[in-house]
Amino acid sequence: MDTVHAIRREVFIVEQGIPEEDEWDDLDATSVHVLACDADGTPVGTGRLIHGEQALRVSGRGGVVLLGRLAVLEKARGTGLGVALVRAIEAEGRARGAAELELHAQVDALGFYERLGYVAEGPEYLDGGIPHRTMTRSLAG
Repeated sequence: MDTVHAIRREVFIVEQGIPEEDEWDDLDATSVHVLACDADGTPVGTGRLIHGEQALRVSGRGGVVLLGRLAVLEKARGTGLGVALVRAIEAEGRARGAAELELHAQVDALGFYERLGYVAEGPEYLDGGIPHRTMTRSLAG
């Protein structure tokens, strides 16, 4: 978890200026975390899957898991790593029997998620001072 937190600190707190108190929450303890490394074995990306009771608490809907805290260090962006992390989290959601995956995307990242089959829903809102939209994708098939 120290490595996961170091990547998230660099991307969200240092680069994006998200307040530290907005980055850390109690969901880390029960989430499934993925960690990606480059060819040299250096950790360069992470994301988490919120599932079970915690997913129900966040989304308010059953059968849904949530992708969150997707972070890729600047040196690894544009390499396909973000796509690989999303697909790994989706696979873990399917393995847990979820029918749908929800995420809360920064508005600047909507195009990235749309290319992966996600659909924006509802109005724009602020999270950590950054505009976001809720997005969903079926995990069927």
